[in-house]
Amino acid sequence: MFTGIVQAIGRIADLKAAGQTAAVTIDAGGLDLADVAIGDSIACNGVCLTVTKLSGETFSVDVSRETLRVTAGFTAGAAINLEKSLRLADRLGGHLVSGHVDGVGTVHSVKRVDGNSDLTISFPPELARYFARKGSATVNGVSLTVNMVERDRFSVNLIPHTLKVTNLGELKMDSKVNLEVDLVARYVERMLDRDDQR
Repeated sequence: MFTGIVQAIGRIADLKAAGQTAAVTIDAGGLDLADVAIGDSIACNGVCLTVTKLSGETFSVDVSRETLRVTAGFTAGAAINLEKSLRLADRLGGHLVSGHVDGVGTVHSVKRVDGNSDLTISFPPELARYFARKGSATVNGVSLTVNMVERDRFSVNLIPHTLKVTNLGELKMDSKVNLEVDLVARYVERMLDRDDQR
């Protein structure tokens, strides 16, 4: 479990395909790895991955071909948002994030206003029911508040701090992003789905 508060911007140093998985080495970019052990989880651009190797300022993960197919941002040299998993004693500054990507969105527009950035993202139609004005959404592992929802897109405001400490400042029109919908919305849907009631 994560909070959507990015702790560092890393970079994919190496990506090698091996059968049904890809071995990915990530430069941690200032993320403190002192308390990370083999088997721990780190969210990489919003994808929960298991650490398989530690070496100085880098760590390695194995990513399945399916995960590579249904997520965005895993290419050699790419900047990725990093967050270590939540501990029970940690402060919850964002919202509860599982690290399970629900779909890939496409940046529709980026508008800079007074140092902020108004970002509009198109989402897959099957996710439409989960976005609500003033609700939460996760974009590339970043916890954000939804400002507007219409048809197949939503918008968020990125303050200068978010633009500085995440990779969202690099986004431009047609960029692909990993989306995770609010966990509460998923549970509400489940409770209201009468067809699944027994």
